[in-house]
Amino acid sequence: MPMLSRRRLVLAASSLVAMAAAPKVVFAQATTPAPASTGPFTVPPLSYPVIALEPHIDAKTMELHHGKHHAAYVTAVNVVAKTHPQIATTPIETVLSNLSSLDETIRATIRNNLGGHANHSMFWQIMGPNGGKPEGEVLAAIERDLGGMEKFQNDFNTAGTRQFGSGWVFVTVTKEGKLAIEARPNQDTPLMDGKRVLMGNDVWEHAYYLNYQNRRADYLKAWWNAVNWKRVSERFAAAKAGTLGI
Repeated sequence: MPMLSRRRLVLAASSLVAMAAAPKVVFAQATTPAPASTGPFTVPPLSYPVIALEPHIDAKTMELHHGKHHAAYVTAVNVVAKTHPQIATTPIETVLSNLSSLDETIRATIRNNLGGHANHSMFWQIMGPNGGKPEGEVLAAIERDLGGMEKFQNDFNTAGTRQFGSGWVFVTVTKEGKLAIEARPNQDTPLMDGKRVLMGNDVWEHAYYLNYQNRRADYLKAWWNAVNWKRVSERFAAAKAGTLGI
């Protein structure tokens, strides 16, 4: 084997030093995978990286909220599904609108955890970076039913601020496209009354406390920057077509 010249050895050593000193390039994930599940219900993956909603919602909150809190609801429902498999073979919105028909031993668990699964599945879907502005039929419905964007956002934020303790603030939508605002405690959802949800915001403390502490009003105001209006428009169209589930 031919021996390396001194010049080649110096060049090779220099290249190694340069490679070691070069900054590491880290590519952001296009999506955030869902936690592993051991049952029929699963946490849907995010269509954006957890960092994508900063500074409005911080990455750590997204990691914990999506990967821990939502996963806990799914785990609890999957435990029930082992002994009550009909829970997994019936549409979620149908189960939630017929809670009174469930066995008393599982009713509260399903209300809290399947409700939480439905609410969060909607929540991740209607958020995203560079979400644009409402337009078309959605904007027309907001102006007709909710008094325009400024009044709508103020009323929505007020409802979220006034929700005592944990809960959600929603915009419901009928098959005719009529909108309304309502707040619900805990993991309750308008689905439990046979309604459909266009969009909603989580006002449990775990949704905002790392970044906003007790300033729920600030979180509600900032959250609008994370709304993906294209997805909201898609849900509006599905509601009018009668195909919107959770």
